[in-house]
Amino acid sequence: MHIEENISLKNYNTFGIDARARYFVEVSDKNELLEILSKPNYPEKLILGGGSNILLTADVEKLVVRIQIKGIELEAEDGSDVLVKAGAGENWHNFVLWALERGYGGLENLSLIPGNVGTAPIQNIGAYGVELKDVFESCEALEIATGKTRVFSREECRFGYRDSIFKREAKGKYIITAVTFRLRRTDHHIRIHYGAISQVLDQRGISEPGIKDISDAVISIRQSKLPDPRKIGNSGSFFKNPVISENTFKKILKHYPEAPSYPLPDNQVKIPAGWLIEQCGFKGKRFGAAGVHPQQALVLVNYGGATGREIWQLASRIREKVNEEFGVMLEPEVNVL
Repeated sequence: MHIEENISLKNYNTFGIDARARYFVEVSDKNELLEILSKPNYPEKLILGGGSNILLTADVEKLVVRIQIKGIELEAEDGSDVLVKAGAGENWHNFVLWALERGYGGLENLSLIPGNVGTAPIQNIGAYGVELKDVFESCEALEIATGKTRVFSREECRFGYRDSIFKREAKGKYIITAVTFRLRRTDHHIRIHYGAISQVLDQRGISEPGIKDISDAVISIRQSKLPDPRKIGNSGSFFKNPVISENTFKKILKHYPEAPSYPLPDNQVKIPAGWLIEQCGFKGKRFGAAGVHPQQALVLVNYGGATGREIWQLASRIREKVNEEFGVMLEPEVNVL
C-alpha cells in the first residue's frame, strides 16, 4: 500500500474527466482501510469505488481512497435461496456474470450496470423492473469515526428510488466493504415486462426464457441505447426519473397528451427524464466536447477533453429548460463533486 501524489483520476471515473488527486491510494482489505483512515496527516478523504457515479468538477485536494476489496463467496443455502457475499471492490457486471454461471437468479435484469458492488447499495441501483433492494440481504460497513464494523439489514438501509440511508443520515460516515445478496437457485422469478425485454425475446424466438436469456436481452438493449464508457465518457443515466403529483402530470398532459408515465401510490406519477429532455430539444446536441447522447437523452457524454465543469454547465442548462417547460426540476443521479 503506497500513497501517491498528484495523480490523474481520468482512468478512475467513467466520465474520463482529467481531474487530479492531491493524494491517492488503493486498499485491498479492511486492515489497509483502517490503517489509511487512522493517518492524521490526511484528515480529508474521498472514498472512490468504480467511479461510475461521480462527476469531478475540480481537482481533489484530499486523499482519494480507491476501494479494491475483492472476493465472492457462498455464505449459506436456505431452501431455494442462496446467500452470496461479495467484496465492495468487485466489478458489478462481473459479479452478475458469476451468479449467472452458477444458476443463481435475481441479478439478471441488472446486467451491464457500470460500477462496483460496494456502491450499488448507496444508489439502490435499478433497471428493467428490478432494484438492488429486491436481492439485498445485508452489507458490512466500516464506521469512519470509530473504525468499527457495522452490519446493515435491508430495513436499516431504508432504500428508496435511487436512494438509501448512505445518501442521507449516514452519508460520509460509513464505507461499505462487502454486500450479501439473497439469490435464487431454483424457481427463478422471471421479469420480462419492463422495457423492451419481451420484444427482444420474441425476436429471438424465446418463449420460455431463463435467467441467462434475460441477461442477454438486457445487455443487448443497453448496448443499443447506451454508450460504452470505455469509448465515450459517461456515467449512464445522469438524472433521476422525476416523481411528480398527478395534478402536475395533468398539466403536462394538456400540452403533451402523449407523455409517458408510470403510476405510483399516493397519487404520484413517475415520468421519464429522458423524454422531458428530448422534448426540450437536447437529444443528440453537442456543446464543444460535452453533449447529450443521440440514442438516449438521459445520458450526458464527454466526447473527449471536456471538463467536469463543462458537463455540469450542460446539466444545469438542461435542468433550467425542463423546469421552464414542464415545471419539473430534474435531480442528478450522479454525485457532483
